[in-house]
Amino acid sequence: GLEHAGRLGAADYERATLYSTLSPCDMCSGAVLLYKIPHVVVGENVTFQGPEEYVRSRGVTVDVRNDPECIALMRDFIAARPELWNEDIGE
Repeated sequence: GLEHAGRLGAADYERATLYSTLSPCDMCSGAVLLYKIPHVVVGENVTFQGPEEYVRSRGVTVDVRNDPECIALMRDFIAARPELWNEDIGE
């Protein structure tokens, strides 16, 4: 995550691409905007879709792949650990 990136300058984030298995949630989307990350590659947004259109409206390129492997990974995780999934999405 960003907290493990070390001390990077703003220019480093402005050249970065964020890769995420799942569509970024409100909090992660906020970090993208705050750090001015220009490009986000999303493995899938079938399981969950964050505010992608809003992030796009702020000038970020959001590339949704809907990769079958990512979809299966998330479905398997939710089936195995529904309590963690519900915690992650605030339920």
